[in-house]
Amino acid sequence: MAASTLSASRINLKFLRNRDYQLVRELGSGACGRTVLLLDDTIDEHFVCKKFSPLAESQRKELFDGFVREIKLLHKLHHENVVRVFNHYLYPEQLTGYILMEYVDGLDVGDYIKANPEQTNGLFVQAVAGFAHLESRGVLHRDIRQTNILVRADGTLKVIDLGFGKRVQGAEDFDKSISLNWWCETPDEFAQSRYDFTSEVYFVGKLFAKLIGDNEVSHFSHLQTLGRMCQRDPQARIASFAEVEREIRSNKLVDFDFTEHERLVYRQFAEAVCSQITKIEKGAKYVADAGRIIRQLSEAHRCFMLEERVPDTALVIRCFLDGTYYYFKDKESVPVDCVRSFAALLSAATEEKRRIIIANLQTRLDRIHRYEPAIVPSDDDIPF
Repeated sequence: MAASTLSASRINLKFLRNRDYQLVRELGSGACGRTVLLLDDTIDEHFVCKKFSPLAESQRKELFDGFVREIKLLHKLHHENVVRVFNHYLYPEQLTGYILMEYVDGLDVGDYIKANPEQTNGLFVQAVAGFAHLESRGVLHRDIRQTNILVRADGTLKVIDLGFGKRVQGAEDFDKSISLNWWCETPDEFAQSRYDFTSEVYFVGKLFAKLIGDNEVSHFSHLQTLGRMCQRDPQARIASFAEVEREIRSNKLVDFDFTEHERLVYRQFAEAVCSQITKIEKGAKYVADAGRIIRQLSEAHRCFMLEERVPDTALVIRCFLDGTYYYFKDKESVPVDCVRSFAALLSAATEEKRRIIIANLQTRLDRIHRYEPAIVPSDDDIPF
């Protein structure tokens, strides 16, 4: 590959030494070019290289724009269940280029489940995690199918191929601008030329429902959640992968032995905090990092530990919510003992128990009214 330059302000820095790769074998070819397996013998690692070289010269410019878009999307992603891009080489004048990516040595998810049906539950959880990461970064995959989800020999699932991917920046980006030969019945929103994140939920659900049926998997643990993902009507469907993840975590509650005291501590805290909040802005996000929640809650507790009740409920609420919300100004606040007991419960819990507790609290918060930012606050609550 030719040497490249890096522009920084008005300075051009030229990389004089080209890295040498050994061609191992071709992996495939398609309408947009070739894919090969390369070896970097300096670090003894394999990489996949996609070369842009379309079959249809008449579509070269349009397809090259899509190739560049895929590079931009991949560079924004970093998750265990999403394929990584390491480097790229673009030659806009010639409308060609290369992408150097992680090599996933394994099978597509259908073939893997056929050989390892007992791992279906774990693969489903990993797939949801990968697509939840895309969702959190505002990226639509738009080509969800069996061959675009690979599983390594160690059981790690990877979402690949964002050639049709799209970055969502506004409501207009949900317009259905591509037409593919879908492998299953399409969702109802396609009739309105709409494709959004709940459409992605539908196709992941339909894919796993098909694989479970084809392979007669009888031990799947999330059938109720899967059924809601597969609803053609978007109003009846789970709205996001974040919500799917919370349901999965909540489903695991039956596998853990929560004592009556632990349940009581959780319920008293959840009721006390959620009853203080009147509405949450639609753009607000939940804090999912249990370690961060524990640290912030402990720091907040030190500020009011000598009081009987929390002097400002926002000190507690902001440990769980990033964004704007409204809460009661004059309503009796949360008991300090309630906060202390909940912080102790989280600190003493295993990592898995912590995730379940937080998922249950977020489910409670989901019930609180979500408002558009332009809403006018009422007299009985204050913004934070």
